[in-house]
Amino acid sequence: MCLGVPGRILRVHPADKGAENLAVVDFQGSQVEVSLSLVPAAKEGDWVLVHAGYALTLLDQAEAAETWRWLEMAEVARELGRAAGPAPAARP
Repeated sequence: MCLGVPGRILRVHPADKGAENLAVVDFQGSQVEVSLSLVPAAKEGDWVLVHAGYALTLLDQAEAAETWRWLEMAEVARELGRAAGPAPAARP
């Protein structure tokens, strides 16, 4: 089974010519370096769906929050290291 997890981009590290951009992405407190090669328009503050170290697509905050709710309902969020902190709040 493949699983995409939503996270928010904290910092983008522009790559040298010919290399891929990398970003530090926050997953509810866990920070991981992720490739932005599939979403080159992604920038600091954006929400992305990540699988296997690659950001696959951009999400809005409501989509990210809904995805976390589904992960919690499936009891997968706990195994992803998300024991602390709430899911991203959707803006009213």
